[in-house]
Amino acid sequence: MRYLFSTALVLILASFISMLTGITKEERESAINYFKETGEALIEETRNLTDNQLNWKPADSVWSVANNVEHLTISEKNLFDWAMATLKEPADPAKRSQVKNTDDQVKAMLSDRSFRVKTQESFQPSGQFGSFRESLVEFKKRRGANVAYIRKTEDDLRNHYAETPFGLADTYQVLLFMAAHSRRHTLQIQELKGHPDFPKK
Repeated sequence: MRYLFSTALVLILASFISMLTGITKEERESAINYFKETGEALIEETRNLTDNQLNWKPADSVWSVANNVEHLTISEKNLFDWAMATLKEPADPAKRSQVKNTDDQVKAMLSDRSFRVKTQESFQPSGQFGSFRESLVEFKKRRGANVAYIRKTEDDLRNHYAETPFGLADTYQVLLFMAAHSRRHTLQIQELKGHPDFPKK
């Protein structure tokens, strides 16, 4: 009997915590796994590339591998700051019906390379980290901090919102936006590496 009571109490507490945070245990784990998966994919795609390969461009208007990684490192902070800014407004459960896209749809749309958006100046790579390797070190640091936030946060991530190019999204989806964005640029790096003129070494 005591075991059943304890189990029921744990379930009630878990449900209460989910109400406070606006995300379930499954949603939290899904986001963490997606952040890890997309971060590791970027690292793997850039592993063992030479400086010549990292900085090669098929045209002046196209970003190199190093440019893409610097852009993602910048984005890792800017997009997280954007997500946190949504929490400064009052929570509004009544707006949930205006969120039309599922989490999977947000990830798919951001990863779709056929959809192009002009990058804001504050996200443009400019060599601010000094080198590709320093950019990657900083990316890992920022990605790790963002994963730690998702793992521990008690913020209400489902009842705060932001306008995105795909319509209204909740804060949880804005965080997914960040990880999907790194997936998008990892695909761009794959395209560069698959270019017939990409350096052999």
